[in-house]
Amino acid sequence: MNAVPPIRFAGFTDPWEQRKFSDFVFASGVKNRDSLPLQSYSVSNDRGFVPQDEQFENGGTMRDADKSMYWIVEPGSFAYNPARINVGSIGYLSTSENVIVSSLYEVFRADETCDDRFLWHWFKSPLFMKQIEMLQEGGVRLYFFFDKLLLSEIWMPGVEEQRFIGAQFDHLDNLITLHQREYDRLTVLKKALLEKMFPRDGASEPEIRFAGFTDPWEQRKLGELLFFQNGFNGSRDAFGDGIPLISVMDILSDGFITHETVRGKARLNDEETKRFSVEYGDVLFQRSSENYEDAGTSNVYLDQLVSASFGGFVIRGKKVADYDPVFIKFHLNSKSVRSQITCRAQGAQHINVSQETLSDVYVRMPEMDEQKVVGSVLLRLDSLITLHQRKLEALRNLKSSLLAKMFV
Repeated sequence: MNAVPPIRFAGFTDPWEQRKFSDFVFASGVKNRDSLPLQSYSVSNDRGFVPQDEQFENGGTMRDADKSMYWIVEPGSFAYNPARINVGSIGYLSTSENVIVSSLYEVFRADETCDDRFLWHWFKSPLFMKQIEMLQEGGVRLYFFFDKLLLSEIWMPGVEEQRFIGAQFDHLDNLITLHQREYDRLTVLKKALLEKMFPRDGASEPEIRFAGFTDPWEQRKLGELLFFQNGFNGSRDAFGDGIPLISVMDILSDGFITHETVRGKARLNDEETKRFSVEYGDVLFQRSSENYEDAGTSNVYLDQLVSASFGGFVIRGKKVADYDPVFIKFHLNSKSVRSQITCRAQGAQHINVSQETLSDVYVRMPEMDEQKVVGSVLLRLDSLITLHQRKLEALRNLKSSLLAKMFV
């Protein structure tokens, strides 16, 4: 059989060769019989080799284990847990120093006919999972010991092409890591700003304030800004024609709500259309949730062209006073407001908020100009977070596709 992958880089034309792992892989773990003071590592399914102190608090239950029976792992070695390899718990040691891992792990290396980075990415492909499913053994718990790995088969090109493939996946992983770090950084920054750009309980102004604004923020009740009403429980057609019907899922989605983001439709008569309408600047609240943390989660309708309706598990806050809709969205997600809503929510299996509960929630409102500045800054930050999130999704989808198409 002359097998080649669906996607191949230009310049490579030689056929790939099917090989057993026993042809190029060998066990490389050495017992730490002299109890050398090497750092203890575990192997996780998402990060590979991880220091035990990071993986488990204070080293976990293995902290006081006899380290003389641990395996010494040299740089350039692979290690995996035979009971967890089916969820991806395999690692490649890229550090410059030896480490030790539990004696439960399988530790091995590849010879010069196999590029380590090519093999590492192949281990993350669906092809390796098929080998595991065919060869693993056991009853309640399944195992994939080293002898089974040696029986596994892989199609491999020449070493030069292996290195090229491994390098491309490494580059893709680096891009994913960069966007993940930026996404995490921006998410932490947003959380901090939500705490510092809105007044804490009892304060009349926030810790962080833009130059030129000095007036105290006015305390208002939500009931002064919004007219509350429970949602529509009539006929609906999730995929047909009708008026956009805002559901809890729309409230929980990232970003603001517009008629283009709403997933459902509702068939309403003229009276229902008027009664259950949602227009620009209205606030939608989740009426019932499974935990207190999500109780009364809110979002804002920001569509100036098309009105919508709202469903039965939603409370609409109709805008009856002047405020900036972008500002109010972020303010309602601030710690001072969320804590008021969650502490007043009630229920056991389902945690509910009522119109009366929401009406009594206090907010702090600055002048309109300051509202717009605060809202625009946080909206820009949200856009950057969304940008990196979408880039991450695109890169991960690309990697998943390439893992399926660049190996045989």
